[in-house]
This record gives sequence, C-alpha cells and structure tokens, in this order.
Amino acid sequence: MTKLEDHMEGVINVFHQYSVRWGHHDTLSKGELKQLILKELTNTLQNTKDQATIDKIFNDLDADKDGQITFNEFVPLIATLVMTMHDNIHKE
Repeated sequence: MTKLEDHMEGVINVFHQYSVRWGHHDTLSKGELKQLILKELTNTLQNTKDQATIDKIFNDLDADKDGQITFNEFVPLIATLVMTMHDNIHKE
C-alpha cells in the first residue's frame, strides 16, 4: 500500500472507530462526532469544546438531516480540513 493509500485507510479506520463505538454501524451520532473531533482534530479545529461549534459542524455535515453522519457526509469535513492545512503550509 502506498503512503497516500495508507493515510486514506487511516481516515476510514478513525471514522469506523467512532461510528461503531455505540452500536451504530457506519454512522456518527452528534456525540460520536464530538468525541472524534475532541480526540482526533483538537489541533486542527478551533473551539472544539464549544457545543455550539459542534452543533454547527454536525448540522452542516448532516446533509439529509436524519440526525446521523454517514461516511459520505463526513468526507467533506476531511476535504475542507486538508485544503485548509495545505493553504496554511504555503503561508509559513
């Protein structure tokens, strides 16, 4: 497996680590998303301890408004964060 493929699999594995924790297969509840953000994205996202920030992220990601985040709904968050990190690297 290439380095990039390994990192992509890592994103999938982290999503699954949090999505199956409470018995929901392949979706994240708001609480599960919050735990993922608090433990995995604390250096990347600001105000992660602010519930209003978590609520906004969750509502923005939950495209079908079913109260769960699927992997397909989660991917845009990762894409946005990667693009932001890329931009920040060029600012240094």
